[in-house]
Amino acid sequence: MTSTDHLLTDHDDHRRAHLLELVGAIEPWDDLERTHLETATQWIASGAPVYRVRKPDVPAMHLVSYFVVLDDPRGQQLLVAHRKAGLWLPAGGHVEPGEDPWATVVRECREELGIEAMASSITGELPLFLTVTETRGQGAHTDVSLWYLLNADADTITCYDQGEFDAIRWLTDEQVLEESDKLLDPHMHRFTHKLQHARARRYCG
Repeated sequence: MTSTDHLLTDHDDHRRAHLLELVGAIEPWDDLERTHLETATQWIASGAPVYRVRKPDVPAMHLVSYFVVLDDPRGQQLLVAHRKAGLWLPAGGHVEPGEDPWATVVRECREELGIEAMASSITGELPLFLTVTETRGQGAHTDVSLWYLLNADADTITCYDQGEFDAIRWLTDEQVLEESDKLLDPHMHRFTHKLQHARARRYCG
C-alpha cells in the first residue's frame, strides 16, 4: 500500500467515525427509528460506499441530508412539493463524496431556498432524526436520511428552486399531522411527533 493509499484510508476512516458519532448521538423516537439507526450504523461501519456517485441510484444505498426549516414564532415548518418524488417533504439533498452532512445542509439551503442555514437551538448542527427509506419510481434506491432543524422567518423565503419543487408550504405541526401520509414523506408524521416532543422538552428544561 502506498502512502497515498494510507492517506485515503485515514480520511475514509475519519469520515466514517464522524458519521457513526452523528448516528450514535440520535435518541430513537420509536422502535422503527431504533431499527433504522441500527441499520445505518451497521452500513457505515461495514465499509460500504455511503455517498452517491452517479444519479439516481449508484450506489443503491446512499446518504441524504434533510433540513426542516422552522418559523418558531408562527409555530410552522416548511415543506416542499418535490417534483421527482411526487410528495411533500423537507428540503434537502444528497451528501457529496467526502462532504460533512451539515455542509450539505448549508449548501442545499442556499441553492434550494436562497437563504443561509441557521441551526435551530433545539439541536444545533446535529440531526434530530434518521430514516432509511426505499424511494419510488424509476431508479429506485435507498436513502439514509439525516434530518436537521433550521430556523428562519417565513417572510425571508421569497424564492425556491423551481427545477426541484413545484411549490412550498408553511404548515403548523397539527396541519402536517392532518395531511394524508400518502401525500407526505412516509416518515413525516413520525418526525413531527418527535419534533413536538423535542420542543416540549426544551421549554420544560
